[in-house]
Amino acid sequence: MKKIFFLLLLLPLHLFAQEALSSEQFWNNLKSHCGKAYEGVITAGGKEGDGFMGEKLVMHVRSCEENIIRVPFFVGENRSRTWVLTLQDDNRILLKHDHRHEDGTEEDVTQYGGLSSNTGLPNIQFFPADQHTSNMLPLASTNVWWFTLNNTSMTYNLRRIGSDRVFTVKFDLTKEVETPAAPWGYEK
Repeated sequence: MKKIFFLLLLLPLHLFAQEALSSEQFWNNLKSHCGKAYEGVITAGGKEGDGFMGEKLVMHVRSCEENIIRVPFFVGENRSRTWVLTLQDDNRILLKHDHRHEDGTEEDVTQYGGLSSNTGLPNIQFFPADQHTSNMLPLASTNVWWFTLNNTSMTYNLRRIGSDRVFTVKFDLTKEVETPAAPWGYEK
C-alpha cells in the first residue's frame, strides 16, 4: 500500500487534470449555441444563379443531444438542408448533410459528408469525403468540408481539392436572429 501511495505522489499532477480533447472543446462550444439562430453571408464561391446568392442565409443550432447536434441551414424559404454532427466514441466527429423534400422525405442526394480524420483543433474541424459520398457523388470524392468556430463567428466551408470549387458562409455569432420554422422533415 505504501508503494502505491508513493507512486501516486510521483505522477505529475497534470495527468489527473487532463484537458478535454480538441474535438470535445469544439463540440461543447457549438453546443453552447443550442437553440440559437444566426444569419450568414457568402464570403467565397458564391455565383449569380447558384440558389444561394441574394437569399437570406440562416443557421439554427436546433437540437443538441449527447452525441448528435443538428444544425439546419436555411437558404431563403428553402428549409431542405440540415448539418448533422455526431460525436463518435473515438472523439472524432462525423458530418452528414441531411437533405429533405418539402414533404419530409429524403432527397436522392443526401447523407453525404465525412468523418474528421483526427480530433482537429478547438476552433476548426475538417471532414474529408467518405466512401458513401464518393459512391453517390464521384465528383465529390475530393471534397473537404470544415467548420471554424470562435467567439464571434462560425464558418461552413467546402473545398473540392483539384478544382476551383470553394464555398464559404460566415455566420455572425454576436447577433441572434429570430428562430426559423422547423426544417423540412422535422416537427416544430
